[in-house]
Amino acid sequence: MGSLVLAVGLWLRFDPETVSLLNGDGAPDTFFIGVYILIVAGSLVMLVGFFGCCGAVRESQCLLGSFFACLLIIFGAEVAAGVFGFLNKDKIIEDVQNFYSNAYNDNNNGTLINSYHKVLNCCGTKTLPCTDLPESKDCEEGIAEFFNSKLYIIGYVGVGIAGVMIIGMIFSMVLCCAIRNSREVI
Repeated sequence: MGSLVLAVGLWLRFDPETVSLLNGDGAPDTFFIGVYILIVAGSLVMLVGFFGCCGAVRESQCLLGSFFACLLIIFGAEVAAGVFGFLNKDKIIEDVQNFYSNAYNDNNNGTLINSYHKVLNCCGTKTLPCTDLPESKDCEEGIAEFFNSKLYIIGYVGVGIAGVMIIGMIFSMVLCCAIRNSREVI
């Protein structure tokens, strides 16, 4: 599961569409903060999972207890990151919309504006509609749709990973208790 979290984080960080929209001077970095948290959490879960496997193979109560504690801490951090992402979803979208509007109104970065138009299939803003493609949607609406779809993917993956982590914590405690009980019988 750690590799899945890491993969989603890396996908969001290096996705050409996302990177092209959020590069440039003055670009909001709130979205990437959440992505970096996902990458770190995924790496930690992979490392902790390795140590949990070692604890299970060696039948070490100490390693299994440490595995449980680490999973609990990482679970809390992922819940906090998820809450942060969904509470700040509107702020992230608003920051990107303002960044686009300022760049579009100033007309100072044609490459950035073109990448928004190409990736989001939009043109202009609500206050300054595009004259080239009057039938296309405005980019502020396109930005909201784009980030809402990405955040739902993150949310679904997060819920699935949380379920697997809870099952991992339960199994580690059951195995730890079984090891302790088998040693008491002998």
